[in-house]
Amino acid sequence: MTTTGRRRAFGQHFLRDASIARAIADLARLTREDLCVEIGPGEGALTFLLAERAGRLLGLEVDGALFEELRPRLAPLPHVEIRQADARRFDYSTLPALRPSPEGRVVVVGNLPYSASKAILERLVEARTAVSEMVLTLQKEVAERVAAAPGSKRYGSLSVLTQLYCAVRLALTIPPGAFRPPPKVDSAVLHLRVLAAPRVPVTDERGFQRTVKAAFGQRRKTLANALAGGLHSSVAAARQWLAAAGIDPARRAETLSLEEFSRLNSFAP
Repeated sequence: MTTTGRRRAFGQHFLRDASIARAIADLARLTREDLCVEIGPGEGALTFLLAERAGRLLGLEVDGALFEELRPRLAPLPHVEIRQADARRFDYSTLPALRPSPEGRVVVVGNLPYSASKAILERLVEARTAVSEMVLTLQKEVAERVAAAPGSKRYGSLSVLTQLYCAVRLALTIPPGAFRPPPKVDSAVLHLRVLAAPRVPVTDERGFQRTVKAAFGQRRKTLANALAGGLHSSVAAARQWLAAAGIDPARRAETLSLEEFSRLNSFAP
C-alpha cells in the first residue's frame, strides 16, 4: 500500500509543525522517572522530543510500513521501544511494570487517527488504573465533546464517561496546516489527568454506561422516552426511575450533571 493509501486507511495526518510538537511535549511534563507511551508515532515528529524527556518511551504503531521505517531510526536509543500494535486492543495493564521508577507516571501521548480516536479514548479510560495522564490530539469537534459541560449541545455520553474518571482540559487548538496532508477540520489537544476516584459514586460501572448511553441515544426525546427506548423498557417504568432519582422526566440528557446520572443509575436497571 502506498503512503497515501495508508493515510486513507488509518485516517492519519502527520504533524509537521515543530513548535506545536514542542508544545505537546511540554504538556506531558515528562521526567526521567516516567514511562511515556506514544500512540501512533508515525514519522517520528513527536517521538524524539518525548525520548529526550522520558525515562522510557514505548511507541505503539499500527501501520506496519511506518513501524519498519521508524524502528531503525530509534535503534540507537536503548530506552526507546516501538511495537507494532493496535492502540484499540493493547493491554495497558502491563504499563506500570515498565516504569523506570515506581514513583514515576505512565503518560500517554498521541496524535490519534480520526477514524479510531473515540475507540482509543474509550479504551484508555477503561485502562485508567494503569495510566496517570494523557495528552491526546483529536479532531477539534471530538475534543470539544469530551470537554463539554452540562447544558452544552456538545455534551454527551463521551463527556460523561470521560469526565467521571478524568480531569479534562482543552489545551491547544491546531490548524490544518500543521499536518501533512492537511485535514479539512481543526484539531485540538486534550490534557486528561486520571482522578484518584470517580467524581461521583458508581456502584455498577456497566450499568452506569448503559444508562448514560441510553439517555443520549435519542437526544431529541425527553429522558423518559430516551431511557425507555435505550433500555428496552416502558415509559412508565422510566418515569418511575427518574422520579425516584428526583429528576424531571421531561428533561433531556444534556442537562443532567454527573451527580444526577449517578442518582439515576441507582434506580435504572
